[in-house]
Amino acid sequence: MHRITLPLLVLAAVTFFAGLGRGAITDSDEAFYADSAREMVVSGDWVTPYYNYEPRFQKPVLYYWLTAAASLVLGDSEMAARLWAAMAGLGLVLVTAAAGRRWYDESTGLLAGAIVATNFGYFSIGRMALPDLPLAFCITLAIWAALVATLEQERSPRKFVVLAALALGLGFLTKGPVGLIIPVIVIVPVLMIERRSIALTPSDLLLGFVVMIAVAVPWYVVMWFRHGNEYLQGFFIGDNFDRFATDRFNDPRPWWFYFPIVAGGLLPWTPLALVWMGPLTQWVRRRRDLSTIDLRLLLWAALPLAFYSLSVGKQPRYILPVLPPLALLLASSIVERTQEWRGFDGARSRPRRATGIVVGSLLSGAFFVALGGLLYRVQPLLINVAPIFTQVAAGIIAASGLLIGLFAISSHWRTAPVVIALAAAVSLPALQYGGWSSGGDDTIRQMARLVQQQRTAHEAVGTYQVFVRNLVFYAHTRTTDIITDEQAAQFLAQAGRALMVAPADVVDRLERERGLTLVRIAELPYFNEAGVRVRTLLWPDAARDLTRVVLVANR
Repeated sequence: MHRITLPLLVLAAVTFFAGLGRGAITDSDEAFYADSAREMVVSGDWVTPYYNYEPRFQKPVLYYWLTAAASLVLGDSEMAARLWAAMAGLGLVLVTAAAGRRWYDESTGLLAGAIVATNFGYFSIGRMALPDLPLAFCITLAIWAALVATLEQERSPRKFVVLAALALGLGFLTKGPVGLIIPVIVIVPVLMIERRSIALTPSDLLLGFVVMIAVAVPWYVVMWFRHGNEYLQGFFIGDNFDRFATDRFNDPRPWWFYFPIVAGGLLPWTPLALVWMGPLTQWVRRRRDLSTIDLRLLLWAALPLAFYSLSVGKQPRYILPVLPPLALLLASSIVERTQEWRGFDGARSRPRRATGIVVGSLLSGAFFVALGGLLYRVQPLLINVAPIFTQVAAGIIAASGLLIGLFAISSHWRTAPVVIALAAAVSLPALQYGGWSSGGDDTIRQMARLVQQQRTAHEAVGTYQVFVRNLVFYAHTRTTDIITDEQAAQFLAQAGRALMVAPADVVDRLERERGLTLVRIAELPYFNEAGVRVRTLLWPDAARDLTRVVLVANR
């Protein structure tokens, strides 16, 4: 174990795993993966994923397998559902650190790994039961291993070939073709630009190809035999090509959509990108050349960004693979401007105060202070978190920001990036415990118990505008997703007793406009953490942002 590995493991353990099981599975995409893994264990069918007791063909099987295996050990829990997303975050930290240490130096590797461990983009996705962070890990590992195998004087490149092939196969088994496309659009241009002789034998390449096929293909073949061409066409055309080229799954967004997403994902490190202003100006004036490694990392970040920006169906989490190369570029620039060096006479010299470091650190500190203030403001909405937890968390986060500012303006300004990493290591778990999660009964858990208690004769259960995705995970009951008032009226008009979960204002409207007479069994307050918007943080309003959720029966 290299000496920078242990501190990064500790840092990542805090930011990715502390409080991982707190908070219910949200009414979002993570419910698909959590429930599909649960049903995989219950049914014993480890080939075809099921969600809501129907086949789910939208994504490959790897994340379902990993989550199902975790649930066999940890039980049917939020921790099991999210474990492998957090593990992928840890893996990204270690791969990024290894790349920084290999291509730059130990200090750069340590700082780059810390940036990956403490940015808000990875923190937020690493705490959700989604395959996007595992995909980002596979893509990052594949690109790094392939570049090491092909462009460096490695004694045994074959092990890196196998590592890259394994990562490509696992990426394909995680989310399909994108697990191959992104590495290819990075690796091929880099090889063409650097024009180095590739010290790989045909047997090395053949071995890599065999490993990739052996990992990626068998499950698809089994699915083809079981479900026929309809599955292959639905997955590769419907769920992949249509997702990229049409607005079938996501509303169209502008070409620049991902630029603020990347900037937000890198927080609290984004302001330190000011250190790039000087080198960028020098490069524009042709007073500075890009190093081979810098150009390699720029292509690694820019080409996937361009690929995703060309797509019609954009989602914020798709862009996660570009953060590791940006972390490496940022870390190398920060280290360059803060480290000491030894001159020809043997004397040590210290860099002059770097404006980018100082101003960037001050802005980063201001971000933490603002975040603490916003968390305090939304306290009335956090109905599942004890107020004292929120107040303490807000204080910790704001105090961390003030500490960063103090270091930035002091004679110890060179250590400000270290303080940012430590502040994030404290603030991110504080946000988890004092912000959007509780350790007790969230509204969805309470509602699921009520549904189970009311289903005395296998009554049908419908969801309308709330708990559409996650109720099935907690109630272990098939649910009907109701889209319109007309469908709701038809569902409630069935001969047998039926239960429906919906917002109270929707139930009021159905009774008033459709003439329905419904039995209100329970009404609970609900705050949808997955639906938080900037407006919610800036102008929290309990009347607007809290929902009254009702369980009703038609008789």
